[in-house]
Amino acid sequence: MAAGDRKYSCESAAETREWMNAIADFLRPFKPLVDAHVVNFFKDRLWELVDEHWMACLRKESVENLLNLPSGVIQDYWPLSLQEFVRNLRSLVLPREQELSHPIFPNLLVSSLGSVLTQGMNMKKKHEVEILAAATNAIASGVGAQKIIDVGSGQGYLAQALSFHYQLVVIAIDASLHHADVTNARAERIKKHYAAKLRKSQQGNVHMKVPQTVTCHVLSSETLTTLSSTSSDKEYVEQPSDGSGKSTEINTLESSKAGRGSTLCNQATPLVLVGLHSCGDLSVNMLRSFVECEQVKALICIGCCYNLLSEECSMKFDVPCGFPLSNFAKPAGMKLGKNARDLACQSAERWKCLTKDAALQNFDLHAFRAAFQMVLDKHYPETLKLSPTIGRQGKALRRRQLRRNLASQLDVKEVDCSSITPEMAFQGKTSSLAQNSSEVEVINHLHNHPVPEDGACTMSGHGQSSQSCACYNYKCDFICSSTKAHKDVLFEEFVKAGLDHLGFSLPQNINVFEIWKEIQPYTEFVGPFWSLRASLGPLIETYILLDRLLFLQEQGESVQAFLFPLFHPTISPRNMAIVAWKTGSDTMWT
Repeated sequence: MAAGDRKYSCESAAETREWMNAIADFLRPFKPLVDAHVVNFFKDRLWELVDEHWMACLRKESVENLLNLPSGVIQDYWPLSLQEFVRNLRSLVLPREQELSHPIFPNLLVSSLGSVLTQGMNMKKKHEVEILAAATNAIASGVGAQKIIDVGSGQGYLAQALSFHYQLVVIAIDASLHHADVTNARAERIKKHYAAKLRKSQQGNVHMKVPQTVTCHVLSSETLTTLSSTSSDKEYVEQPSDGSGKSTEINTLESSKAGRGSTLCNQATPLVLVGLHSCGDLSVNMLRSFVECEQVKALICIGCCYNLLSEECSMKFDVPCGFPLSNFAKPAGMKLGKNARDLACQSAERWKCLTKDAALQNFDLHAFRAAFQMVLDKHYPETLKLSPTIGRQGKALRRRQLRRNLASQLDVKEVDCSSITPEMAFQGKTSSLAQNSSEVEVINHLHNHPVPEDGACTMSGHGQSSQSCACYNYKCDFICSSTKAHKDVLFEEFVKAGLDHLGFSLPQNINVFEIWKEIQPYTEFVGPFWSLRASLGPLIETYILLDRLLFLQEQGESVQAFLFPLFHPTISPRNMAIVAWKTGSDTMWT
């Protein structure tokens, strides 16, 4: 039974503030659970943070029901207090179901991009680029903007879709010069393809728009003002640093090709800022730049990587921080911290799509890491004080185990992929909770089924032509369920790898098996604890997103702002888009 009748709205600043207050009040008693670091699960007996009646119930619960808990699915035999907790929590979480029929996009037509533009994209990226490109085109038309700024453009997938498919003028900004080079090279290949098509259709003189690239480390109003006045027929990069050693804003722009100088138009042109999963503070800087820069008329921003948000830094360095952003939240004293920001990255939609074997495997890995913390606490206390990281030893262990299992399971049968849904396609595909692409490569190396990025595999069956899908989980589940090593042996392997990463070898006086035996009775608490804690992640994300929306609403009637889910939540968990534009006589929207 799903829980969570939503009582709140964010259509006005007053309603948004009311919602944020309700979230803060709800989270306050659960702050120890939010702040808990799961690596200390056994060392600090973290399961004791959970109501004993809840834990007594959930420790007996099926894996499937634990995976559904973060999505608000409750069981009628649970303690009433636990049911109420889930219901109240879900009533405070932003709805995540995709909304392509939102009032600001009443007739949004999402075009399917051809194979040339989507080359190199996985299913997730194609889904995101097709929808966001269509939405950006609609917004640019609505505000009469003549130029798009793709912020954090990466390899230029979105910029190239906007340029070649929608024939918009696009400047792709990224902090990486390598990304700019990749974008330019990819655009050149696409340009040749389109030029050849035009020649065949005897339209060789038709002008083609190609994205410009800018390497920029600081996004600011001054940068955008310069870009709005920049001629659209050249590519531009940041000038060398002034030698001060500080991060400086762009003052002038020069051509990335030798011998070219920058060219400025006589009149600045309206801009639209767009960011596809702008990381950490970059999405916040987009909002600030939108407000501060007169030339920016509209914004569409999908943020990600809340764990990289800066927090509480303005007092120390006189630099605006990423959270909190709104004037309302700043004095409210809502502090997140790193563990809470990490938790905000969890995806309830991906959780419920995990298979039972994938979930159990990952619960084991969390137990291994927490038990390894016990090893450090007992035998390497000075190292533990340094808060060491041991890399992705869990994933490395999983790859080694897969190799061993696959070596004896080479007769795994192929799967008919014709009926794969988005939920099935992304089973097991969640940050820290799934096999990653390197594990899939192991499978494909042994089975001679090459798999593109992000788990899309090419399979054929029943006489059908090859098709792409993301269904490697079916093989992994078969393999993982058919051969399982003893957990104490796997834990010893995990400890050796972890110590090796820290520069140590496993001494003979450390009895790894005794440590595992000591904590093993408590391993059954890992799944319930993780599921309960993960259920708070979407609520923390909701607060962060509402804070950003309220910042725009605080600008008054000059700005219209909306927050809604643009992508399918299982395909793209960070699917919440902030769309805003400045009202005025020069726009279609008022």
